[in-house]
Amino acid sequence: MKELTAKEVENLLKEKQPVNIVDVREVDEVRAGKIPGAYHIPLGLLEFRMHELDKSKEYIMVCRSGGRSGRASQFLEGQGYKVINMTGGMLSWEGDME
Repeated sequence: MKELTAKEVENLLKEKQPVNIVDVREVDEVRAGKIPGAYHIPLGLLEFRMHELDKSKEYIMVCRSGGRSGRASQFLEGQGYKVINMTGGMLSWEGDME
């Protein structure tokens, strides 16, 4: 599984790189703030909503600490998606939030 640190993801955003971020935290967690532009699909619904993702794109998976996003990454990789896990999750995030 490919991984990036929160700082590396923040740098991609600052450099205006095209990134697709999927936040797999629960609704109440996301309500407290998320990475600008991140798409929200709670981990428990990922299996039912993965059709909303495009297999031709690469996705950076995000959660609170990196565990759930790691599971999401493994699941989606098994389904043929290109994914990267953001290690450390939002606990490590120092960038802007919305």
